[in-house]
Amino acid sequence: MSEDILLGGPVSFLRTELGFSVPERLLAYQAWWEAEGFSLSLAIDRGGTPHLQQYDAQGQRIDKVLYPPSYEYLLNEGYRAGVVYEVAERHNWLFSMLLGFITSYYDPGLACPYTVSLATWIPTYKYYHGPRREEFLTVLARRDPPFGQGATWMTEIGGGSDLGTHVHTLAYRCNGKEWRLEGEKYFASNVGADLAVVAARPQGAPPGPRGLALFLVPRLSHGNPPQLNYFVRRLKPKIGTRSVPTGEIELRHAEAYLIGEAEQGIYYLMELLNFSRVANALGVVAHGLHALAQAYRFAQGRRLFGRSLAEQPLFRHELAQHYQRLRWAAGLAWLSARGFEGVWLERAPYSADYALFRLITHLAKFWTAKVALAAAQWSVEIWGGLGVLSEFPIERFVRELMVTDIWEGTRHRHLLDGWEVLQRYPLIEKLESLWDLSAVDASLLPDLKHALRQPEEVVLPHLESLLTRLAQAIGQSAARPPALGMWAHGSSSSSSSTSGGSNS
Repeated sequence: MSEDILLGGPVSFLRTELGFSVPERLLAYQAWWEAEGFSLSLAIDRGGTPHLQQYDAQGQRIDKVLYPPSYEYLLNEGYRAGVVYEVAERHNWLFSMLLGFITSYYDPGLACPYTVSLATWIPTYKYYHGPRREEFLTVLARRDPPFGQGATWMTEIGGGSDLGTHVHTLAYRCNGKEWRLEGEKYFASNVGADLAVVAARPQGAPPGPRGLALFLVPRLSHGNPPQLNYFVRRLKPKIGTRSVPTGEIELRHAEAYLIGEAEQGIYYLMELLNFSRVANALGVVAHGLHALAQAYRFAQGRRLFGRSLAEQPLFRHELAQHYQRLRWAAGLAWLSARGFEGVWLERAPYSADYALFRLITHLAKFWTAKVALAAAQWSVEIWGGLGVLSEFPIERFVRELMVTDIWEGTRHRHLLDGWEVLQRYPLIEKLESLWDLSAVDASLLPDLKHALRQPEEVVLPHLESLLTRLAQAIGQSAARPPALGMWAHGSSSSSSSTSGGSNS
């Protein structure tokens, strides 16, 4: 590995290791983070996180999230750079994802509002054609402050892995026409959003995931004057990603707008979750790279036994190992991103390309998080006792990556879902034709084929090991030129965008 690439920040990595031509305004965005953003981000993490004001001076419920001025400044910089409007106006996904990668290098919590805002825009644009459609889309795609924000609220107290069982929020008709929601969401990120996508079960719908529908819930109801449409019980104290407000939401006769067809809700839900998983995979790789850069800078200044730690053979060997795994993880994450770019306009029933995208995304979500967290833990070890002190930035990398490890589904969820894709679709031959996996792991494909013939109780104890090998092999193959294989130029005809146009 080249230390110059590592110390050059996210843009240097994107250019050198993945071959991206990064637009000038994203170079300026990284320069801004280096000059101002990261120091503000550290200060916010230590004590300037958002607070909740539930009542105004007249005793009226307002549930307003109060951001420190520096947080709004940080947040607005990404919206101003075009993280949402580039997608909304030109479907320029690559630009948005590059911006998210740079943001996550410094602060993955701050990247969350951008991700969920986009995840709100997608089903609104793609499936919603009812009242206030243009208003909702315009709010989310603002070019100037105050920027509109979205949110995706699915999880209730029972957890998020089995939404079919644990979503109890009820959707019912008011006056036989308008939809209303009644229920609670226990982990609701980006509280205070102008518009949220909410999972609920329409009255009379069957149990299980097939009974779920998606609704748009604006912060303010449609009326004169507008009324608060959802309530915030509290903001949650978290060990990491403190720069995004996460809270508990109460929906009490909340005005809601059904997205698409109620019977298709589970498909819409999985589509937006898969997008968030792509963003998560990109973000953790970026943050893991930053942890390694901080470890290397520290090692340059620490002298042991007559020379710097950065010159010690064991340090250099381990640094190179972590960097190489993150490089492979980046290859896998960007495969997932390019796959999304090619299939995001597809609707159920999906194509074989969509099945491949799903598999790559499940692999990327669990494996990139594992690799990045290991890099951050090693970086703390390099700093030694200083690494666990909150006055230094290094312990934060572990805290952030422990949270992103379980965002959008835990490891077990993605192992099981990835295996389900392999069982349902004939993808082994597709994998063989796209990447030379045998050159990386000679027994991988035979082992996969053998496992697919075995009963579940035989396979599951070994599933993590098997799919970790598959994730690493694909990532390792994708990290070689040409880095992004079949999706290098946005091959799917279902996308209106290829590689992001002239800006990318």
